[in-house]
Order: sequence, then C-alpha cells, then structure tokens
Amino acid sequence: MVEIPLHRLAHARAGDKGNRLNIGLFAYYPEAWPLIAGQVTEERVLALFAHRGAARVRRYELPKLDGFNFVIDDVLQGGVNGALNLDGHGKTLSFRLLGLTLRVPEALAERAGP
Repeated sequence: MVEIPLHRLAHARAGDKGNRLNIGLFAYYPEAWPLIAGQVTEERVLALFAHRGAARVRRYELPKLDGFNFVIDDVLQGGVNGALNLDGHGKTLSFRLLGLTLRVPEALAERAGP
C-alpha cells in the first residue's frame, strides 16, 4: 500500500446554498470507489473543514456513479451574502477535499499517474 492524494483517484465539484457546502466527488476508476468509501468518511471530512467552523457532514453514496455527495453545514462563514472571505460560494473548497491522502494498492497508484 502507498499513500497518494485523492485528486489522483477522483474529481470534485462544489456548490453552495446559504451557509451549506455541497461537494460532489467522483472516482476516475470503479475500483477506487470502495477505497474512497472506506477512507473519505464524514468524520474525516468534518475534521478537514473544522477550521472553517463546519458543524456537520453528511455523506450520500452514489455507487452506480462511483461517486459521493458531501453536504457540509456551517462551513461558508455565513454564505455568499454574509461571508467576508473571497470565496463565499465555496467553489475552491473541493480542492481542499481532493488534497486528502489515501492508502491504496501500489498498482492503482501507478495507474492513477503522477
């Protein structure tokens, strides 16, 4: 097993509704989906966004799409109309999620490229 960043196995897209962030995460390879499911947990995502005040994370599995939908509450510091930060919509926060590291078989890491 080797450790690689999530972005080598998946892509993501973020959106917002008020102070709630929604991140869609989709595996590039079907065999990566169960590895992501086991390691990108609600608890781990909540810890990743704790510094922004995230209060709760819900993960919805989309196995037929090799994907997940993460709904993160209270992470946008008030949302687009209330936040003083430069990214009130939270569009860049999908990149924070893609920076997580996962332990995967070496063969999958090689397939995923650099």
